[in-house]
Amino acid sequence: MPEVFKTKLLKLLEHAEYKPIKLARLAKELEVGEDDKDEFKLAFDQLLAAGRVVISSSKLVSLPPLPKRITGTFRSNPKGFGFVIPQITNSHGDLFIPPNATAEAMTGDTVIAKVVRKERRGDQSRINGQIVEILERAHNRFVGTLQKTGQGWLVKPDGSVFTEPISVGDVSAKSAQPSDKVVVEIINYPTEKKLATGVIIKVLGKAGQYDTEIASVIYQFHLPEEFPENCINHAHKSAADFNPDALDGREDITNKTIITIDPDDAKDFDDAISLEKDKDSNWVLGIHIADVSTFIAPDSPLDVEAKSRGNSTYLPGKVIPMLPEVLSNGVCSLQPDQPRYTKSAYIIYNSEADIVSTRFANSLIRSTQRLNYRQADRALKGKDEGLKPQALKLLKDMDALARIIEKRRVKNGMLHLNLPETELIMDKSGRVVDAEPADTSYPHTIIEMFMVEANEAVAALLDRLNVPFMRRIHPEADVLSLQNLSKLLRSFGISLPKTPTRKDIQRLLDGIKGLPFSLPVNLMVLRSFEKAQYAPLNIGHYALASTHYCHFTSPIRRYADLLIHRTLNCYLTNTLKTGGKNILSEGELIETGKHITFAEQRSENAERELKTVLLLQMLSKHVGDELDCVVTGVTGFGIFAQYTKFGIEGLIQLADLGDDDWRFNPRTQSLEGARCGIRFHLGTPIKTKIISVNVTARQLSLAPAEPLTGEPKKAKKVKKYPRKRQGGNQRGRKKSKR
Repeated sequence: MPEVFKTKLLKLLEHAEYKPIKLARLAKELEVGEDDKDEFKLAFDQLLAAGRVVISSSKLVSLPPLPKRITGTFRSNPKGFGFVIPQITNSHGDLFIPPNATAEAMTGDTVIAKVVRKERRGDQSRINGQIVEILERAHNRFVGTLQKTGQGWLVKPDGSVFTEPISVGDVSAKSAQPSDKVVVEIINYPTEKKLATGVIIKVLGKAGQYDTEIASVIYQFHLPEEFPENCINHAHKSAADFNPDALDGREDITNKTIITIDPDDAKDFDDAISLEKDKDSNWVLGIHIADVSTFIAPDSPLDVEAKSRGNSTYLPGKVIPMLPEVLSNGVCSLQPDQPRYTKSAYIIYNSEADIVSTRFANSLIRSTQRLNYRQADRALKGKDEGLKPQALKLLKDMDALARIIEKRRVKNGMLHLNLPETELIMDKSGRVVDAEPADTSYPHTIIEMFMVEANEAVAALLDRLNVPFMRRIHPEADVLSLQNLSKLLRSFGISLPKTPTRKDIQRLLDGIKGLPFSLPVNLMVLRSFEKAQYAPLNIGHYALASTHYCHFTSPIRRYADLLIHRTLNCYLTNTLKTGGKNILSEGELIETGKHITFAEQRSENAERELKTVLLLQMLSKHVGDELDCVVTGVTGFGIFAQYTKFGIEGLIQLADLGDDDWRFNPRTQSLEGARCGIRFHLGTPIKTKIISVNVTARQLSLAPAEPLTGEPKKAKKVKKYPRKRQGGNQRGRKKSKR
């Protein structure tokens, strides 16, 4: 518990608006209860002893002052400057590094920077720093496109971490050709006068081809590829040993009507549903989850590999599974008419969908029918194409119960963000030819509600058993973040209480659904929250309004769920005290949680990167076309606008807005022409045209489709600095809000 208070306390003090405050007031701000005061004081004392906070002679608590030298992570900006994010937070926040003081550091490098001087910018002053030492390079290998120039061979790196060309010598050793996508390893990092030099260590294929871009993203994000031979052998042996007749204490429910509902192209069916009434007319919901833990022993080769992968990665047109397909698409997958081992969670509800009781069991099922979401939606609308009568009845009962559960969860404060997703339409070669809104029919919500209920039920059980387990946590939004959100929304006419509750936020989101500024407002709400993560800390899940929560329902594709299955199995077999490697210590859970949270974020970033590349490749053939966009970001150098059909964002620079004195207001996040009076803020609809596409740099450049103020403003001549890497597609910041 002290760790929870440490996190909350530091986060509150990190806010730029926060001023030194007495400890009692801090406790009140954090809503520390009477029973938790000792834990809170212990957390504060530990932070004080570690130098993470300081207390003045007048008993005011604050972060320590900015030291003369700081160690931290460098984040560069395309304009040449950057910020050092300190390892130990201080009262100043991130340290600004001007373009001439980066010492050739690149995004992600661990550096030491010294504070140099204060610089005045209008009414504000800014403290500048200078990097004096690079302690550790974050990257030494890059993926890029090989080019032949008059100066020799150059590799133009992909992305925004490192954008200057890398000089390479003899390319014949790898038989590389111009326009090949290659992996280059840095031999000498760049200086102010010289380019970086490197050597090609792998040729991935011709740039622009789908297979090449897939390989590029896999290499760039260090995603796993083929399974080691010992893992394949382990998987085949586990599959061969599967004997459905050996119940070994399992409940045989193969006679029950049970269905799965998954996406059209899914092969790993890891959850199935049954639903019936008991003698008291209560609903008995059965959530039956593939029992992967039966096939993978702790610390076995396959377990080590699954933990390393953390999760399956879903890229456009390709899946990198957490488990070999003989398991994920074979004996673990809940295929129709096949006997399969499962772990079952039974939740009994009254007519108001309040939980009466829960029960858990090891079981053997036989899925009655496999449905996809579109098929289920059509069936609920009266088009029951090919559904067995018992499956159709079950589906209708599921729909009825899910709607009552959803109503109850919303009433209790569950948040639902309206962030539209798009599905790419690809031809046989892997090129994107179009996009369409992702299917959001109600069967998706049916399965979501049931899975959330099962995850919550298992977490509540393990919490009652007082056993350490891997939770899925989502920290509560802090007061100042919510106040800033409210203040920003009010600045352009959207009402929200000064310190909004979850219900206030959901009421806002429901009220603006379908309006032009729905997307940016939902994004603003999302950015006000921390990301969900895996950890044993008992802090609940804010967005779901859940006190206890874990991931239990997808063990084929998430390692966290596999851990939960092992712990649950110890309960079911009365071996909680002798579970051995099935029960991890809190320290082991913390370290594993950090890794699988990282793996989850890595997969999301890789998916986003490949999707962006494929979309930009398509849009590069449409320069000059008009796009209906909405403003999703406003800065002092231009506005970011998203083409909502494809979910891709482009930049309109000030010079392309027209000849005017464009003034940025950071308080209202708006940009206004001093003479024309045109004002852009988050949510402003704007018709744009594509003026250029840079696939390598992941940049989409837009301009208004029609002139706003006459002729475009001529760009000012920018002072050129000696060779700099331009990294990190950041919009600039003064203080970290992580």
